[in-house]
Amino acid sequence: MAAPSPGPREVLASSPEAGSRAAAAGSSSRGLLWRLRDKQSRLGLFEIDPGHELHQMTCMMQAGLWAATQVSMDHPPTGPPTEEDFSQVLTQVHEQGFELGTLAGPAFARLRRSLGLADEDYQAALGPGGPYLQFLSTSKSKASFFLSHDQRFFLKTQRRREVQVLLAHLPRYVQHLQRHPHSLLARLLGVHSLRVAQGKKKYFIIMQSVFFPAGRISERYDIKGCEVSRWVDPAPEGSPIVLVLKDLNFEGKTINLGPQRSWFLRQMELDTAFLRELNVLDYSLLMAFQRLHEDEKGLGSSLIFRTVRSVRGIQSPEESGAQNRRLLPDAPNALHIVDGPEQRYFLGLVDLVTVYGLRKRLEHLWKTLRYPGRTFSTVSPACYARRLCQWAEAHTE
Repeated sequence: MAAPSPGPREVLASSPEAGSRAAAAGSSSRGLLWRLRDKQSRLGLFEIDPGHELHQMTCMMQAGLWAATQVSMDHPPTGPPTEEDFSQVLTQVHEQGFELGTLAGPAFARLRRSLGLADEDYQAALGPGGPYLQFLSTSKSKASFFLSHDQRFFLKTQRRREVQVLLAHLPRYVQHLQRHPHSLLARLLGVHSLRVAQGKKKYFIIMQSVFFPAGRISERYDIKGCEVSRWVDPAPEGSPIVLVLKDLNFEGKTINLGPQRSWFLRQMELDTAFLRELNVLDYSLLMAFQRLHEDEKGLGSSLIFRTVRSVRGIQSPEESGAQNRRLLPDAPNALHIVDGPEQRYFLGLVDLVTVYGLRKRLEHLWKTLRYPGRTFSTVSPACYARRLCQWAEAHTE
């Protein structure tokens, strides 16, 4: 897919508060992170040192996103979706010396609206109302990870080719969510580029955080259904950081979903089949655990149908079954939450942009020789999907 063509440009000054924050950020490299508050540091979240270059970048992101969302609020998409919704690129030039590009803005505005997410709430969370938090990830990629100050939205830097893949798949992604509104796929909310002066563009995506609200979460896992490079040394006792662990850390454990198990396994089949059709691999099933309080247990656990905010209109039970809908808990981020008899589980499929092209095929051949008899992540999309579903079936009850 070719890179998105240049779109309209808009020269503007961002909000006064956002401008002052961006202007105040220096570019020196002294210090990387400083501890925010005890509760947040225990979750592995840190506010970035004001002197570090990442602080300058995130201040620009906040100012740019505030202005970009304002455009969506002032000019909301109307009528049926069009091809232009998925190809539009809006570049806004800010007085603080940077440009922020919004890719497929109308398509993402429609998607946010379908999720019941108001632009005002989106703008307040991602704008300059509070500092972004850096998330210390165990990922092997060179991406940077941030959370909005309320921890509701997750931001991740992406390579240009990954953004191209995402935009190429976006129409089919939206169709899949329309067919299966309770899909486990992470909800993508925006794709943007950031260029400072005449420098190189940096791309980043925004999605709903799977691990929200995080206050009572006790364990977090990133599952790929294989064994090579799938162990993380746990944080030392007393460490302020809670790591996202991997497959081998989960050995000997199970997920007790109770009556929701059949729904979960069916949705895994539907979502991984969709990703297989896109020729995608190397995605992860994110999981987190939170023990339910006594008054939270058993609330409607035997039901599989209810009309909810994420689906417009009244649906029949037959339509619900075809869409594999379920009872959503009365909680924030309900699409990523499944309640079992004793535990609340946060579940979502993320990292949906790795295509099984020539490079990955060669990597598969090399790893076959390097790791004989062992399972690794670089396999065909069909094998990857089947193996992750088998992992889910073997580790749930």
